[in-house]
Amino acid sequence: MTKAELVDNMAQDAGITKVQAAAALKSFTDNVIETLKKKEGKVTLVGFGTFSKTRRKARKGRNPQTGDPIKIKACNVVKFRPGKHLRDAV
Repeated sequence: MTKAELVDNMAQDAGITKVQAAAALKSFTDNVIETLKKKEGKVTLVGFGTFSKTRRKARKGRNPQTGDPIKIKACNVVKFRPGKHLRDAV
């Protein structure tokens, strides 16, 4: 499903215009991003799942083309853990 298809479905399900649905989706994604930027950022949607931020340590990797070892810097990554309702539905 693409963003445009999601906006269409949201508009139809909620009985609102596509512009309003697009604004609601943008607000949701912006708020999730802003929350995850915080030090202990975590977004929990009961039944759907939890978005959380974790720190990945620096590690050694390998260039797949040349086989040379490379250093991979530490970084933050976003993880999603599905909730019970989503797990049961899939």
